[in-house]
Amino acid sequence: MPLPLVPIAVIAGAYALARNVHVSAVDQRVEDRLDDVGEGLYGHRDPNGQQINTSYRWKRTIRLGANGPGIEVDAAALGRLKFRKVD
Repeated sequence: MPLPLVPIAVIAGAYALARNVHVSAVDQRVEDRLDDVGEGLYGHRDPNGQQINTSYRWKRTIRLGANGPGIEVDAAALGRLKFRKVD
């Protein structure tokens, strides 16, 4: 009987990820900035071409039934990718 490697790999990966997650205090400046992100995907490149900034927000309300209880899902992300020539 072959060993089910996929479930073992998923459990091992989840364990490794859980060990690397650190709980930190809420930074209100970051929370305010994430609330200011517009709906959709946006990108910006600086004039020198050394930095690319992106932002993404997805906000939806999901309801169970026409008038049933609902939950609002608000996912926002900011990203930065910098290129620098090193001598």
